Parts: sequence; structure tokens; C-alpha cells
Amino acid sequence: MPSPQLSATTLVYIAPVEGRSGVGDYATDFLGAVRPLFKDVVDHRIHTEGAESVRDVVRHCREIRDIVRRADGPVIVHTELSAGSLSPFWAIAALPRNTLVSATIHDAPQPVWWPSKTAAIGRHRVVNHAVHYPLRPLTGILQRRVMGRHTMLALTSIGAEQTRRRFPDAHVYDARILVPPRATVAPAESRPLAVGLFGHVYKGKGFDLIDTLRARLRPEIEIIVAGRGTERLPSAPGVRILGEVNDDDERAFFESIRVLAVPYAKANRYGTVWAASSAATRAYAYRTPIAALLDGALPEIVSEGGAIGADDIESLADHVNTVIADDRAVAALGAEVDALRSSRSPHACAQPFVATWQTMLAGTQCR
Repeated sequence: MPSPQLSATTLVYIAPVEGRSGVGDYATDFLGAVRPLFKDVVDHRIHTEGAESVRDVVRHCREIRDIVRRADGPVIVHTELSAGSLSPFWAIAALPRNTLVSATIHDAPQPVWWPSKTAAIGRHRVVNHAVHYPLRPLTGILQRRVMGRHTMLALTSIGAEQTRRRFPDAHVYDARILVPPRATVAPAESRPLAVGLFGHVYKGKGFDLIDTLRARLRPEIEIIVAGRGTERLPSAPGVRILGEVNDDDERAFFESIRVLAVPYAKANRYGTVWAASSAATRAYAYRTPIAALLDGALPEIVSEGGAIGADDIESLADHVNTVIADDRAVAALGAEVDALRSSRSPHACAQPFVATWQTMLAGTQCR
């Protein structure tokens, strides 16, 4: 018999709500690209991700299980998993073994790094690490047990490779993070002489390196900082802090910089995170090159164009000093960004997922 087609299949999609994290924002663009392919889509968003109680987790598990049970015809459950994705992870763990499940792994190689991070535990950083760090071997066993029978897609090639090593029995595929659709803005070489930092403030995102970056950059190069939580950062001469920006304010931020700095540190006490960068793709959406530290998966991202890279923040600042005032160099980087902006559209980046789902429905997966 022929395998069911996506057009006869229900997609149950589990993801964080839009507007609170890069994963939630990504999810909305991704779902918009794949929704027309399915007979029906159930969009189940987690509004309390990062602050869930045990009761919330149990409720989501029951709701997802009921949705799958009531669906008419073939069902695929797809979820977006990142370090603290509590309810999505336990929801797929609670599904019947014969359920077709796939997941985007945003913080490869682990689907989830803190599978017990409820609101009570996560409220205190020391408590969270006291619970999770000693239990890493058990967490690994748990995740292999849950995810070993499912399908995972990582958003970088190195992330997929590292995930395969961690989960040798799972089906793991390469994909790419999409560049979200945004209005076309002026090219980077026509903008003010400024470098930006953008994103949600937490450890490893490079906001602690602003002072070093400021000291190393030429005085005429302004640093402009935007994103959730940046309003709490200390101000300094030559550093302009905007706080969270959305819609027109987001566009204005990117139109005010020539290069976005992505000075991420991806190694931590739990291991290296081989993640794609939603900040980088947001920059690409606004035709903005990036300057990144060569850590984690960022060397792969830099190698794909539209970026400059360095091993440390001082060298990165030196590269920015050289490039940012050179209109031709910035324009050349901008042309590479424009190519990525086109080739990494939501529709294009959905294709590996579509092929994977078709393979799942056909029952012919191979690693």
C-alpha cells in the first residue's frame, strides 16, 4: 500500500509561545511554512516555558496525549526542544511508543539539558545546577531512552554530528535555521559606524564582554545594545542601550548598525552546545553581517558567508576595526548575507523536515 501523504496527516506542533524566546519566534515562522502541507495542524504552545509547575507539565502531557488519540488518520508530533524545554520533552516521553515523533534540537547535542527545571527549581540557579549537574549520567540515560526511538533534526551540521554521537540509535538529520522574513532595509555600508549586540541577556551571550569590546574598538565606532534584559545592563560612554526592541524598533536597531557582534561562549560545565544562532539569522533578515567568536557551531556559520570570525574578543574587535569603515568590505559581506537571506527562507529551510516526515510516514527511515 502507498504511504500516507502529508496532505492526509495531522501535525501536532509543540513549541514555546512567540515573543518570549528565540525558539518561540522561530517556531511561528517555521509553522507558517509547513502548515499548508498538512490536512490539519494543532498548534500547542507552552506559555509558561521556563516557569512551569509540575501541574503544568502533567496538564500538557495529558492534553498532547488526548490530541493524538482523537486525531483522525495519520499523526506526526513535532516539537521544538531547547535547554529548558520541560513540558515538550515530558509530553513526547508520555506518548505511546508507536507515535511518530520528531524534534528540532536547538541546543545540540542534548535535546534538553535540564529536564527537571520546574519553576521552583529554576528560581534559584544554585538549586537548578545542584539538581541537574550530579545527575548528568541519569539524564543521559533518560534522554537516550526517550529520544532513541524518535527522529531529531539539528540546525547545524556539526550539531547533527554531535547529536548522532550522543544518540547512536536515533534518526538524526541535518537542517538549517531559517532567516525570518523582514522588510528589505538599506544595505549595511550605508549605515552609521556602529556595531550591535542583540538578544536575550543570559550567561554565554557575550554581554559581559561589552567593556572589553568598547576598550578595543576605535572611539568613533559606537556600540548599540538591544534585546530582552539589556535595559538592566550598566551604561558606559560609547555604549547605547535600547532594551527590548520589536517590530519597527527592531528594524530601526538593525538600520543603525553595520555589523552585529555575536561573541558567544558555547562551552559550559555541562559540555559544549553546538547551536545555531537566532541572533545571526535575525541580523541576516535585516541585511546585516555578523562578527562572531569561533566557538561551538559558530565556525560553521561563519564559513557559510556574511560573517567574520576570531578566536577571542580582542581579535574580533580588531577585525571589526578593519572592516567596518571599509564600504567595499562591508558591501561584500552584505552581498553574502543577501544570498543567505534568499537561500534560507522559511520555505527552503522547511524542506529537510518535509523529507524527513515523508520518510517517517513511509516507515523507511535510515540514519
